[in-house]
Amino acid sequence: MSRILEELYNRGAKRVLDLGCGTGRHVVYFARHGFEVFGFDASPTAVELAKEWLAKAGLNAEIRKHRMERPFPYQDGFFDCVISVQVIHHNMIQSIIDTVDEINRVTSSKALLFVTVPVLKDEAEEGDWELKKTGERTYLPMNGPEEGIPHHYFTEEGLIQTFSSFRPLDLYIDSTGHRCFLAEKR
Repeated sequence: MSRILEELYNRGAKRVLDLGCGTGRHVVYFARHGFEVFGFDASPTAVELAKEWLAKAGLNAEIRKHRMERPFPYQDGFFDCVISVQVIHHNMIQSIIDTVDEINRVTSSKALLFVTVPVLKDEAEEGDWELKKTGERTYLPMNGPEEGIPHHYFTEEGLIQTFSSFRPLDLYIDSTGHRCFLAEKR
């Protein structure tokens, strides 16, 4: 996140959206660094935990329960940055495309985007998830911690194509084996 932080400071950015903020790890991080932070998550429990963490830390951010495949509750061009860490791939491709359309709508010119997604591994490496193919590069774990939650596995080319309104700045596999995409809105 330090690279994103540096990019945001260099650009004079103000507002950050954490799409699928979970319990608030990145919301707290960016709020501590002086940004106006917004986050949403589909889990009411996660939203409450994020709000509690912010309160305990004496920080402010707007956190709400919201599903990413629905229209975002923000005005056009509102955000200077959108992050989505291990979230946006949890859907079927058409819903992901709808989410990307909303990201495009709510981001300002030259906004930053940071997305991380899993890399499809050999079946043996996926453990006991028993992945069932439900679409092109989309699978449904039949058991395990994310049972029943769709997972779309992007190739590098697929990620660049899906986020075609963003110019890639960096695309790499991190130390945990996740594909990371840092880009700037065209």
